[in-house]
Amino acid sequence: MAAIIYDIRFFEPATGPLRMSGGGGFVMKTFASFILAACLLSLASKPRRGAQPSSNWFSVPRAKLCVTEGAIEQASGNRMSVNVPKMRAFVTIATAQDVEAHFTYLGGTTGEKPLGSGEMRRQFGLKLRAQDACNLVYAMWRIEPESKLVVSVKSNPGQHASAECANRGYRNIKPVHSRPVPVLRPGATHTLRAELNEAELRVYADNNLVWEGNVGPLGGPPNGPVGIRSDNAKLEIELRAGQSSGSHPDHQLSCRPGSSEVE
Repeated sequence: MAAIIYDIRFFEPATGPLRMSGGGGFVMKTFASFILAACLLSLASKPRRGAQPSSNWFSVPRAKLCVTEGAIEQASGNRMSVNVPKMRAFVTIATAQDVEAHFTYLGGTTGEKPLGSGEMRRQFGLKLRAQDACNLVYAMWRIEPESKLVVSVKSNPGQHASAECANRGYRNIKPVHSRPVPVLRPGATHTLRAELNEAELRVYADNNLVWEGNVGPLGGPPNGPVGIRSDNAKLEIELRAGQSSGSHPDHQLSCRPGSSEVE
């Protein structure tokens, strides 16, 4: 406030012409530069926040999930619980490529299992365009051994079952914009949301944009379902998806238990 009063002294009264006297020009330029720098710093420090998707949301009940590996149990209200080393599931009703999980991380599971590659990892994430076990897009919130958000595409044209593609065809996608995700601690509740518009993907953690980029031609078929996946993470989840504007609301995919993905 003192700086503002000091600068005002270099101006004539408001009733006269607006002129600077003495070194006022230098002072005002310095003050203006300071204000501009402060504003830019403030904007840079704020996380990029995303508006809700244009599609309407609906809650996905347990009955509308096809669990292809592991188990998902009904919890209170619309929440579901996961307490198995490996869980894979997709939504059996038509949706937009918008999916959101409001989840509570409860720590590790009993009897942890490595990925198909042999790596031990704890993670939870979303699936998009999940035509089958060999062709889909992942947005995974890795918990251990390193906390980060990773988007990957699994593409194996002509192959549809895990027995055919195993853990081949994975490619991590480099974002055009990203920021760190919070470290997940047992008992903490967070939200993970993914929005895929053609090949352009945006991923939000707690409503903050944490990943933005193009998944490219390996993004899989445009009409694959959305879903969820976890590895060695105990969770309670409330799942939501965007309503589809193209498919009949009564359209339902067949459930194919055992058609799980391998990594």
